[in-house]
Amino acid sequence: MLTSILVSGLGLGSMYGLVALGFHVTYAVSGTVNFAQGSVVTLGAVLAYALGVTLGWPMPAAIVLALAGCALFGLVVERALVRPFVARGSDAWLLATVAGGIVLDNTALFTFGKEPRSLPSPLATKPVEILGTGIYPLQLVIPVVGIALAFAIRTVFRRTDLGRVLLAVAQNADAARLMGIDVRRTVACAFALSAVLAGIAGLLIAPLFSVSAELGTLFGIKAFAVAILGGIGSATGVILAGLLYGLVEAGVTATLGSTYTQLVVFSVIILALTLRPDGLLGRAAVNKV
Repeated sequence: MLTSILVSGLGLGSMYGLVALGFHVTYAVSGTVNFAQGSVVTLGAVLAYALGVTLGWPMPAAIVLALAGCALFGLVVERALVRPFVARGSDAWLLATVAGGIVLDNTALFTFGKEPRSLPSPLATKPVEILGTGIYPLQLVIPVVGIALAFAIRTVFRRTDLGRVLLAVAQNADAARLMGIDVRRTVACAFALSAVLAGIAGLLIAPLFSVSAELGTLFGIKAFAVAILGGIGSATGVILAGLLYGLVEAGVTATLGSTYTQLVVFSVIILALTLRPDGLLGRAAVNKV
């Protein structure tokens, strides 16, 4: 049972961390987040199913186009649901992005239907036995991919021109604008990247959980909780919190049953935030007076 808890916990935790990393990217660059992030998890899975299974396209092409669709949705969210309100100094983008997620979920429901469907994957057809526990190969691949992507994004931020531009905008948007950086385009790129991360998470978990219009709803809520728990301004903290969250969730489910999972896990989060209000690796904001 311990092997199953570790594998499923690390797998789910890395996906929570991946989606939460999208919250971190947009928050770090613009001070805003996309509360439709969970819906983008659904979008990635639904588009891949529609293109790869319903239309019969090659699955690699379906995956690429599904992620492109997620990126496009991220751009639309930034342009239509975030930028106009930020320009007016309003926090209404909070509700606007929530509403955008609801619209996307219901669009998926009306076009895709209510019935969950299986997204085929050669890595989720036959379990392999590890220490007496049957585990799908995809369950081993998921944490590897999630953690690798997290480190890849850290590398992009620290060692590439795009990363330096994102960091410049995050540190001082006005100064970056004076240096010739297109701040609006940079923020839009951050939202597109955030949506792609959520789409990848949807593609990875869909073969194990089935594709449905509600796939990402609770997933997005948990990911945002992970982002806050880790310290939304810290990429490392977000990933660490995701892994810890996944392990605790898997442990509670295995020992107490799924009935108590959300009760216990969110109680632990409340306790953790009481002790560490800024998150595991977050830093309190410094206000100059």
